[in-house]
Amino acid sequence: MSFSEFTPKDYEIIKEEYALLRLAAEKRCSSEAELAVVQKAFEFANEAHKNVRRRSGEPYILHPIAVAKIVVNDIGLGYKSIAAALLHDVVEDTDYTVDDIRNLFGEKISYLVDGLTKIKTVLDNEDRNKQNDIYSESLQAENFKRILLTLNDDVRVVLIKLADRLHNCRTIEYMPEHKRDKILSETMFIFIPLAGRLGLYGVKTEMENIWLRYKEPDAYKEISEKISHNVTNREEEIENFVTPIEDSLRKAGFDFEIKKRIKTPYSVWSKMQTKHIPFEQVYDLYAIRIIFTPDMNSQESERDQCYHVFSIITSLYRYKPDRLRDWVKHPKTNGYEALHCTLLSNAGMWIEVQIRTRRMDDIAEKGIAAHWVYKKNGYISENDSEMDKWLRQIKGILVNPDVNALELLDIIHNDLTSTGILVFTPKGEQKSIQKGATALDFAYLIHTEIGNKAIAAKINMKLVPLSETLRTGDQIEIITAENEHPKREWLQFLQTRRAKSIVMDYFKGERQKTVAFGKTTLVNQLDALGAKLDDNTKKLLMTSFQINSEDDLYFKIGMGIVKLDNLSEILSKSPEKSSWLRKIILRRALEKSPRADSLVLNASGDGTKFIIAQCCKPLPGDPVIGFKSPEDGLVTVHKKSCSVAEELATKHGDWVIVPQWAKSGDDTSYTVRLLLTGIDRVGLLNEISRYVSLVMGVNIRGMNIATEEGIFKGYIDINVNSKDILEKVIKRLSSIEGIQSVIRTEI
Repeated sequence: MSFSEFTPKDYEIIKEEYALLRLAAEKRCSSEAELAVVQKAFEFANEAHKNVRRRSGEPYILHPIAVAKIVVNDIGLGYKSIAAALLHDVVEDTDYTVDDIRNLFGEKISYLVDGLTKIKTVLDNEDRNKQNDIYSESLQAENFKRILLTLNDDVRVVLIKLADRLHNCRTIEYMPEHKRDKILSETMFIFIPLAGRLGLYGVKTEMENIWLRYKEPDAYKEISEKISHNVTNREEEIENFVTPIEDSLRKAGFDFEIKKRIKTPYSVWSKMQTKHIPFEQVYDLYAIRIIFTPDMNSQESERDQCYHVFSIITSLYRYKPDRLRDWVKHPKTNGYEALHCTLLSNAGMWIEVQIRTRRMDDIAEKGIAAHWVYKKNGYISENDSEMDKWLRQIKGILVNPDVNALELLDIIHNDLTSTGILVFTPKGEQKSIQKGATALDFAYLIHTEIGNKAIAAKINMKLVPLSETLRTGDQIEIITAENEHPKREWLQFLQTRRAKSIVMDYFKGERQKTVAFGKTTLVNQLDALGAKLDDNTKKLLMTSFQINSEDDLYFKIGMGIVKLDNLSEILSKSPEKSSWLRKIILRRALEKSPRADSLVLNASGDGTKFIIAQCCKPLPGDPVIGFKSPEDGLVTVHKKSCSVAEELATKHGDWVIVPQWAKSGDDTSYTVRLLLTGIDRVGLLNEISRYVSLVMGVNIRGMNIATEEGIFKGYIDINVNSKDILEKVIKRLSSIEGIQSVIRTEI
């Protein structure tokens, strides 16, 4: 922030932007009194931020106004939240206090502002209080815990914070690059999945695209250009596809509108990465959304009317059965309801069609805020709401005293990003359970006693152990025995939070046995490292795991709550341990994988050593992010879009630096794997080898290509020393007759 007198032009811009906000607020406010509160909040914030500017040079008050616009337009919150958004930086950045806000605006608005101020304070303090210690990660994790705890108090605090984060992302170009990388990593690791779980599709989508624009700028530009070109060429085809649908729905008496939608650059990029396919094979690039007002006088329910629309459109076009998604009967955890199908147009183009009622569309676009409105008016019952179930589950995790900040951050991230699968009971009843869950998780989902007494399971009539992982469509029968009881080793393979909690609660009744087991386990682990269980070690462990007593430490180890996988890292913090061990530990924490040879990336000649991370293996020319060890200055380099880098930047924001590739003189080569698919023909393998080794002069490290029924698929490992050379190889290979796609992938 900086200070300088506002110009007449500045005042004019402020006036125009607030006028737009007020126009939106008028639609949300139910009375002049509510609108007066918004006006008062603007006037107060405008005066408080007078002559203060952002990094971009624009008046600071434009930021709170923009956040308030997102709050009302994109999230659909009311006047108190709009006022809180306008006031959210006043306490942190001026001399006004929360008490001042309370006296002027009342208890609820001051509460929201206070919550937002605490979030901003702890996030900003990460940069002010950098610690030269590997365990400073707990500070950042603790900060995110405080953010998430507001879900337990008033979800509106998190919703306004998401609006604040979105606007910061919109203006992130004015941030220094190292700060930008940290913010974007936090955004992808926590805020984007959080927006998704709260049903804020628009907020989530925009943040994803901003993330891609800065993390993978070349990919963003290329995909955006291809989408634009594709849309221009196929606009008439889409119109010809929509017209018969409109005519048929009108004849059936539906009150509807149709919206056209194109996949976003991030959505396309994500599919290309996960499916290992080129842009040309992203078939559902186009979608239309049918939004209708259900006939309240009809004998058909809202759900049945969705199926009626489906029957009409599938009588016009052939649909793809494996692409049918029924979120009307089984809503997503974030409350999303719709019927999705993919239809084949007369021009041979696959187009996704989404069928929603207006209520479903409101919830899909505005998420939890719209969910509250419809629930209040009786459209959603407590028992039917997936959103309410998820919030109760999250609140249970947040208040669990057995979970420290670091564990909580990982648990919440996993919960936010996990996807559910549908499975069936022996009687055919459908159940939703998280992906990766086991048969025993399913047993506990059905009933606690069934889980406690389980001894085996039958999946699709086949006998399997309780640790067997479930797949979509499985039918599961649990086999029990009356004298059976939970086993401690179950904690090693259980996946769901509920099942783990039940098993851990069971063993709390056998506390002394568990404590003894935990202490023995710890002593054995220490012996293997040549260490002793003395007072210093106990104190170090209790501090690291945030545990208050020795007894609790042993109990949690015995229960499996506390993992000893990083015991050597914790011991390295002790002053009695040699410095070389600390260096090894810090490097291991940064890399999370075997390290390659060191090399100098920067052209400044200062001799800084950089390690190429083996999880993503960036090439010279790739956008990269670095993490500098506070112990010895060693820097590990990841691709900016690497998921490991996202987690590291979220937990170790003060380690982030911006490395630069040397412009010339580096002959170091890197092994890269290319996935190849296409139509087989005589001599194809020889032609691939000749192009790579003779024409391009690139060394082939390995090749594995198989052919089945005339289609070939496989990979080729090559050595290159830059992204430019790799792109040339990909372009040459793609031009060979018969090759359909060439995709860079991880080895």
